Amino acid sequence: MKELFPRKHVYGFISSLLLSIIALSLYYFDLTFQLSMSILLITAFFQAAIQLIVFMHAGETEDKKSIYITIYYGVFIALVTIFGTLLALIWGYY
Repeated sequence: MKELFPRKHVYGFISSLLLSIIALSLYYFDLTFQLSMSILLITAFFQAAIQLIVFMHAGETEDKKSIYITIYYGVFIALVTIFGTLLALIWGYY
């Protein structure tokens, strides 16, 4: 019976709840904007990773190598887009 209990899913759910509580509690603390945004980005990154790995079963298929390569490629394209936009619009390099 122990192997039928979804322990990994329960831990993922509890950790997602804790990360959400941490992100929500930033509203009530008097922190600087930079610190609040840093904590928020870190919790968002970990929550996205938990959602992808635990609840979307990204590592449980036989084709997990191509799934992770696609995820890394998507993250790379997102970062290039974000930092390219910051470079052109805010930092003044055209």
